[in-house]
Amino acid sequence: MSKTLIVITGPTAVGKTTLCLDIASSFGIPIINADSRQIYRELRIGTAAPTEEQLRQVRHYFVGILGLDDYYNASLYEQQVMELTRQLFATSDYALLSGGSMMYIDAVCNGIDDIPTVDDDTRRLMKQRLATEGLEALCEELKRLDPEHYDIVDRQNPRRVVHALEICHMTGRTYTSFRTNSRKERPFTIRKVALSRPREELYQRINARVDQMMADGLLDEARALLPRRSLNALNTVGYKEMFNYFDGVWTLDEAVERMKGNTRRYARKQLTWFKKDPEVKWFTPDDKENIINYLQATD
Repeated sequence: MSKTLIVITGPTAVGKTTLCLDIASSFGIPIINADSRQIYRELRIGTAAPTEEQLRQVRHYFVGILGLDDYYNASLYEQQVMELTRQLFATSDYALLSGGSMMYIDAVCNGIDDIPTVDDDTRRLMKQRLATEGLEALCEELKRLDPEHYDIVDRQNPRRVVHALEICHMTGRTYTSFRTNSRKERPFTIRKVALSRPREELYQRINARVDQMMADGLLDEARALLPRRSLNALNTVGYKEMFNYFDGVWTLDEAVERMKGNTRRYARKQLTWFKKDPEVKWFTPDDKENIINYLQATD
């Protein structure tokens, strides 16, 4: 029998966690986490990371394994997950990858370009330049050094802009020159399941999740991280809104409502991405029986 990588994805708060715990238990396999923020141990509440009980119920990989200062990217994730699947497939016909980080899932399923790892000196230099010169100045430099990538990069995302410049300076080549967008062959079958719910139901679940995060202590978690707010991992929904509250920009109620709205927007972005993938099979999270039948199909 060929080996099968099960991929279960979908927008935030749709219900991936409960379903994946059931499927992992049914198949007797661990869960490979594909949430790019849950990989950091300090971001437990604001990322809705698996609870201690859930971690005891099913073994998880790539949850809380890094500190916020540790360097990481989708390329490293691809390499490490491919090695892990090789080990898991030695004793099982199935492996389970689950999460909502589009780039991480794409890296495992399709591969990403072999872009060089940035050395520590270049990373420190560009981090310092971002702090002293600002994002706008770095965008202008990217426009001059790599105009093709400048036209498509998210220029509001300092991480993307800085990374492209790091490659330019370290290699003397454009970031674009490393992007071939060629799909890599995988030594296993991939079955992708995307979960969906009616929009209003999903939005209610998102709002309820934010309220639960606040009840679980997100405010204190964010306050402890405030001195490190410049780190890329904290430039994300949940923490940015709390930081604005601490700065006096919004009241706490306003920050919570902004968090809900920004999470709903992120969920729409996720859905748009997943709907572009012709290999995805759509289900509701409650349709576990049909999902398992689809995953076990041999055609």
